[in-house]
Amino acid sequence: MARILTGIQSTGTPHLGNILGAIIPGIELSKKKENEAFFFIADLHSLTQIKDGEQLRQNTYATAATWLAFGFDTSTNVFYRQSDVAAEVCQLNWFLNCYAPFPMLANAHSFKDKSEKLSDVNAGLFVYPVLMAADIIGYDANFVPVGKDQQQHLEMTRDIASSFNHIHGDTFVIPEGLYDERVMIVPGTDGQKMSKSYNNFIDIFLSDKALRKQIMKIETDSTPIEEPKDWKTCNAFKLYELLANDAQIEEMKTNYATPGYGYGHSKQALFELICEKFKTERVRFNELMENTDELDRQLAIGAEKARAVIGKVLAKVKSKTGY
Repeated sequence: MARILTGIQSTGTPHLGNILGAIIPGIELSKKKENEAFFFIADLHSLTQIKDGEQLRQNTYATAATWLAFGFDTSTNVFYRQSDVAAEVCQLNWFLNCYAPFPMLANAHSFKDKSEKLSDVNAGLFVYPVLMAADIIGYDANFVPVGKDQQQHLEMTRDIASSFNHIHGDTFVIPEGLYDERVMIVPGTDGQKMSKSYNNFIDIFLSDKALRKQIMKIETDSTPIEEPKDWKTCNAFKLYELLANDAQIEEMKTNYATPGYGYGHSKQALFELICEKFKTERVRFNELMENTDELDRQLAIGAEKARAVIGKVLAKVKSKTGY
């Protein structure tokens, strides 16, 4: 049985990019009989950006509620909060830090990018890939669904694990990446990769009014309404294409070529598509957010399962390094 592992940061309610790029594909993988899924909320990673405890706590609940609202089965898989196994994962993180070359971390694309755009550039951001490595190889993960922006981090994980194995013998499973080219990068409202850091995300769990307002802010060009539009370069169409079926996509292409069909029409169509496609999930999310005790219960059960696995891996690491 292959073990699939993925995590998502609790830096806010998961946005459409998180849902399309990680949550839905991850849940589909977890449904396959040959797979065992370890899915977790990376709330320790979130501390690199969020310093408000109550905000972080609510974000964690929102992240858990999203996974469950989209149908992740916690009875057959493992679903846990990263901080609930902090004693184990942070110990392993330290050991791996001592095998992670400084130049490798300094050359991380994500760190360079965030260093240029964020005001709070802390040590946690710098060693983020090592904690990610502990999250992965601490659970003997065989496969990790990753987007293009995390591909380099997974390669670092493989390098760190291979280096440790080379020195101390077979200890870690070397994970492989799983890539979905279609949803590797979900565009935000400004055309860049959808990200909370860039404030260009779409939150499908907002009220209808707030969600529509957010969608209407999608940046488009200034082509007059009476002229045909180029769907190939339109941010609204790029999002619509990820959600619609083939017939809807072809119809929308025809609409763009039709004089009198404006970007406001296409954004309204995107809003209606999101509301219809995620109708059940939006209701279930709100129900779960009103019952955080149930979220805590399920996460605690998952943490016990996760602790049993990482505890064995950590014991091997300690033994082989002389502790």
